[in-house]
Amino acid sequence: MSKLTHIDETGRARMVDVSDKAVTAREAVAEGFVRMRPETLALALSGEGRKGDVRAVAEIAGVMAAKRTSDLIPMCHPLPIAKAEVRVEPGEGGLAVTARVKTTGQTGVEMEALTAVTVACLTLYDMLKAAEKGMVIEAVRLVSKTGGKSGDWSA
Repeated sequence: MSKLTHIDETGRARMVDVSDKAVTAREAVAEGFVRMRPETLALALSGEGRKGDVRAVAEIAGVMAAKRTSDLIPMCHPLPIAKAEVRVEPGEGGLAVTARVKTTGQTGVEMEALTAVTVACLTLYDMLKAAEKGMVIEAVRLVSKTGGKSGDWSA
C-alpha cells in the first residue's frame, strides 16, 4: 500500500508540497446520480417547480463549488480553475450529474470535480425536497483524470 501523501512521517496531517512539481494541463471528470420517483423527475424536467429551473441552478451551484473546493476540503490547494462545466441530464430513475474541471498547474483537479458533482446533487435535493424527501444521492465517483506525474487514469 502506498504512503498517504497528506500524512507526514510522524503521522500528522499536512498539505502536500507541490512546489517542485511540473506545471501541466490537468483535467478531471466526476459523476453522481440523484434517484427519485418518476413524478419528481417530471417536475424537475418541466422547469415549472416553485423554485424555477432546478437543473440550471444545480449546474451553477456545481461550478461555484468547484471554485471553492479549497475552502471546504482542508488539505486542498487553491487552484486557478480554467474551466468548470457541470451538466444535469435525465437518467433512468433520476438525474445524472457530470462535472468536468480543468486547470494548468502543479496539482490535479479531482477534488474540484468531485465537489462540483456533490454540491450539484445536494442542490437538486434542496430544490426538489418539497416534492420528495426520499431522494437518494448515489454513485458519486471520479471517472477520469489527466495530467501530472501519475499520468492519466480512468474508471
